[in-house]
Amino acid sequence: MFQKGLLVVLSAPSGTGKSTVARLLVQRNSRLRLSVSATTREPRKGEVEGKDYFYKTVDEFKSMIENDEFVEWVEYCGNYYGTPKKYIEDSIENGFDVLLEIEVEGAAKIKEKYPDCVLIFMLPPSFDELKKRIEGRGTEKPEVIENRLNQARREIKCIDMYDYFVINDSIDNAINSVNIILQAEKSKVKRNKDLLEHIGFDRR
Repeated sequence: MFQKGLLVVLSAPSGTGKSTVARLLVQRNSRLRLSVSATTREPRKGEVEGKDYFYKTVDEFKSMIENDEFVEWVEYCGNYYGTPKKYIEDSIENGFDVLLEIEVEGAAKIKEKYPDCVLIFMLPPSFDELKKRIEGRGTEKPEVIENRLNQARREIKCIDMYDYFVINDSIDNAINSVNIILQAEKSKVKRNKDLLEHIGFDRR
């Protein structure tokens, strides 16, 4: 019996390791696809167009908004980020789980449009560790670092909106925690009513 895919949202403060965890989750799970977001921010060293992000000018991004091409979009730390719609919906209908790596504001919009989505918030082991990770990048000015830390404080206050949290004390632990959550969600009765009836468990 065919089972539609899950729509999974992974949010975390900048510097928590969200991108690394998301990338490895997809590498280790052939039925999980990572939705590639569009952004107006500059590419970081090693990032690849179409793999990490679709890099857009502000005018290009605003044109996509006008054409209703996003499931959600936000302005975050001076840049625009958006989630393309068609890829997500086609993947879910074909049985693939789709992982969205997006911020708190975008996650709230996703939950509103797709109430059955699974929201996961990833935390660092401590706030001091988060500060060390951001400073350790060596790519951002002190005022940008402070802006990201203040943003992290605001985001963590929104954790009650999420269904689950995981702590990224190690990459493998974080990945295992997310996989356990996905397996539990796939086994929920409310997601499998058609399957249960198909195999003869009519509850009426």
